[in-house]
Amino acid sequence: QLQLVESGGGLVQPGGSLRLSCAASGFTLDYYAIGWFRQAPGKEREGVSCISSSGSHTKFADSVKGRFTISRDNAKNTVYLQMNNLKPEDTAVYYCAADFVSACLGDIAPMQESASYWGQGTQVTVSS
Repeated sequence: QLQLVESGGGLVQPGGSLRLSCAASGFTLDYYAIGWFRQAPGKEREGVSCISSSGSHTKFADSVKGRFTISRDNAKNTVYLQMNNLKPEDTAVYYCAADFVSACLGDIAPMQESASYWGQGTQVTVSS
């Protein structure tokens, strides 16, 4: 079965950190750009970050720049989203998506249309 599985979400206090993982099974991530998206209750899904297949290009939403980093380990078939200095407004369900077309050079949002695979999401809650 071809799928992406996110993990690493949870409850954290403001200022804390979490590392989300996006692992692929049934296919290799080597040729896919990976995007991270999030959706808070009552809000539209938004792009958070992406990384190109080689890892040479990354992008971040303005709201997370300087706090989040993205990396990939193709040997482990996994992409990571390191989230530091978390804020209550980061609370959302986080999804990863694999996109064969995107090179992660432009806006993150269009990846939502071109992504081939999506994970089921992992909840991140930032609260004291």
